[in-house]
Amino acid sequence: QVQLVESGGGLVQPGGSLRLSCAASGFTFRLYAMSWYRQAPGKEPELVASITYDESLTNYAVSVKGRFTITRDNAKYTVYLQMNSLKPEATDVYYCYGGLGRNDYWGQGAQVTVSS
Repeated sequence: QVQLVESGGGLVQPGGSLRLSCAASGFTFRLYAMSWYRQAPGKEPELVASITYDESLTNYAVSVKGRFTITRDNAKYTVYLQMNSLKPEATDVYYCYGGLGRNDYWGQGAQVTVSS
């Protein structure tokens, strides 16, 4: 059974930091590119960051470049998103995504709220 379980979301003040984690199981994690998306109510999902299966390449949305960092630990079947200097507009539900060929998997989402 495939599972992607996000954790680490919550409420943080503007300028603060959070680290999201996504624990994977049920598929060969080390072969999959992994990504983080975020989605506000009524809007399309937005790609925040992605990382290749071997960590050789990362990609970021322009709005988060320089403040967010995606990493992965293939031995732990986990992908992370370190978010620094958070702004109120980062308030969203953040989803972990894994894709390889025609296979794609989504987590259940983690709420991130940036507010004073």
